[in-house]
Parts: sequence; C-alpha cells; structure tokens
Amino acid sequence: MPHLITNLTQEWVASLQKWHLELFFIPTTVVTLATMLVNPVLLACIFASRALRRETRYLLVANTLAADMLFLTLNLATAILNATRAGVPWLLCELVTAVTVTAYCCAILTVTLMVVDTYAAVRWPLHYRDLLPPARTHRILLGAWVLAATYPFTLVILMEVETGNPHDKAAVCLVLISLGFIQAQNTAGVNIYFFVAALICAVLIFYCYIRLYMETRTQGIWQNRFSRARVTVLYHGVLLLLYFSPGFVFTAELLLFQSEDVSQDVRVWVSTVNMCVFMLLPRAFAPYLYGLRYREIADTLLQLLHRHRRLSQTTVA
Repeated sequence: MPHLITNLTQEWVASLQKWHLELFFIPTTVVTLATMLVNPVLLACIFASRALRRETRYLLVANTLAADMLFLTLNLATAILNATRAGVPWLLCELVTAVTVTAYCCAILTVTLMVVDTYAAVRWPLHYRDLLPPARTHRILLGAWVLAATYPFTLVILMEVETGNPHDKAAVCLVLISLGFIQAQNTAGVNIYFFVAALICAVLIFYCYIRLYMETRTQGIWQNRFSRARVTVLYHGVLLLLYFSPGFVFTAELLLFQSEDVSQDVRVWVSTVNMCVFMLLPRAFAPYLYGLRYREIADTLLQLLHRHRRLSQTTVA
C-alpha cells in the first residue's frame, strides 16, 4: 500500500506540472484571504451582541462561518504544500483530510439546519423560542460537529491499519487520494456515506421549503415577483446549490479514481478545479448572502465601525 500511494502521488505531481495547474493556487489564495477578512468580522458582530448570540439563526450563521474558515485554512495549507512539493507525512495528511471533511460536512449540516430553523420559526411562531433556546442550539451544533467528525476519523483509523507506516511521506496530500484508497478496500462504504448524507439533507430542505410555501401562500408574500420572500428563497437556493455541488463532483471524483479507463490527467483536472474553484464559491458568497443580508448583523457592524471611528477621533484629539 505505501508504494502504491507513493507512485500515485508522484504521477499526480507530474500531471500537475505538465498542465501548470499550480496556477489555480492564485484564485484559491485570493478567495481564501478575501473570505477570511470578512468572516471574523461577522463572527465578532454576532458574539459582540448579546441579542444576536442568543438567537438560533445567528448561532447557525456563526457556526457555518466558523466551519468555512476551518475548511478554507486547511484547504489553503494543503494547496501551499502541494504547490511547493513539500513532502507530508502520511499520518498528518490523513488527519488534515479528516478535519477538512469534518468542516465541509458540518457546514452542509448547518446550512440544512438553517432551513429547518426557518421552517420552525414560521410553523410554530409562538413556541419557537421554547423549542430552540440557546442552550439547546449549542447542543445541536455540538452534535453536528460530532456527527460530521465520526465517519472521517473512523476512516483515518482504517487507513492506518491498511498502510501500517505513518512516517511515509506523500508528494501531494489530497482528500481524494486518502478516501480513494479506503474506497478501494470498501467500494460501497464511502459512496453510501456521502450519498445517504446528501439525500437526507436534500429531503429535509425540500420538505421544509414546500411546507413553508404551503403555510405562507395565502399571506400574499409570494405575489410580487421581487418580494423579499422570493428573493430570500432564490438566494438560499443558489447558496445551497453551491454548497452541495462540490460534494456531488467529489463523488464523481471517487468513481473516476477507481476507473481504469480514465486517464490520470482527467482525474487531476477534475480534482484541481473542484478543490480550487467549486469548493470555494459557497464560502465566498456565504458571508454576503447569509451574513450581511441580515439587518441585525449589518446594523451591529455599522455600530462597531462607528464606535471604532469615534475612538480613533478621540485618540487623535
């Protein structure tokens, strides 16, 4: 197994160099840095306000932003290591893979919980705060992280049993290669996990949106083509599509990884574009579609900026 991994990673590096795919490192860096500048500000706005940090929807937004920041940090670090051809110990690569998958899955779970939360707020407006107090929301979010982490770290243990030597170094560290070798031993396991998880989230989202429409269709909020309800659903739909699409592309990557009829160049191209473009798009749009669109967060941000300006003026004076 270690020799197979070494040979494959070396072939992967050769294909990257052949097509100069290290250029994708540029948009990866730009998008990551731009997002990492906005997300901490939004998190500060949420946790600086007592009212915001006690509301479920803002806690869900904060958890999504935090999961995205963790994912972007590990994704950029992996891209830097791969671009510089720095050899990474296989055990470290596996751990980075597990945490990266955990952050990605937790973001998907939290985005799904946002839709469920919206449905609960509309369906039971009088009992909503009793159903989802802050303490219960904290436990739900902790459960989402544990659920997201269970399967990836189980795979790390399985991979360690298969490889046997954690000190071997890989020329490139990729989630695809780590899970690809696990899938080779258990062809159905990885695909079933991702498919079932995506199916459950998709069913929940569609059910909640259909029920929301049925509950509110007599209230006239859908009549205007550019009503806030229509625009909100459109924004959420686009962002959900952006979050889910890379997961389906990654499932296709796993299938291509096992197919002998597919050239290595195709695998490298699909994996690079998915990692450096598709997976970054929802993280780039999330702060604006889920963060700044909330009036309360925008107002808190303006207050913090105004307070900082006054302090600066006082210091200068």
